[in-house]
Amino acid sequence: MSAIGTLATHHVGLNVTDLARSLAFYGDVLGFDVLGEGEEEASGSRYAFLGQDGRLVLTLWQQSEGVYDSGRPGLHHLAFEAESIEHVRAAEAALTARGTSFAYEGVVAHREGAASGGIFFHDPDGTRLEISVPKGAESAEAPSATAPTCGFF
Repeated sequence: MSAIGTLATHHVGLNVTDLARSLAFYGDVLGFDVLGEGEEEASGSRYAFLGQDGRLVLTLWQQSEGVYDSGRPGLHHLAFEAESIEHVRAAEAALTARGTSFAYEGVVAHREGAASGGIFFHDPDGTRLEISVPKGAESAEAPSATAPTCGFF
């Protein structure tokens, strides 16, 4: 054990280009509630705190331009765990209806023969996201036999 004790992820902060667009995506499609939002007076930069059941999960900071660049150091992807494979499929349907870009078609296994798996897609700024379950994807195929599904996409 580390001298600083056990750590857990508290929340994840993402830079976005259009806060209103990102709030619609993360709120309307993924079901996060706005716990708070504001604007920095000096720069006019906006931000929002998103969560579920009053617990902070995600912060959005409107302070960037362009799109997510997987070739630069930083966030690889952000993964959320769903309650069931049915919830993953419901998310897939909602994202498809919205015209969301997917890394793979449909539910895929995390690796060949795994019970875990999910969907891999992009938010409006191109940030790579995952919604998966630890079991329930036994019948799903893995896109690669030699690398983890959440790795190179």
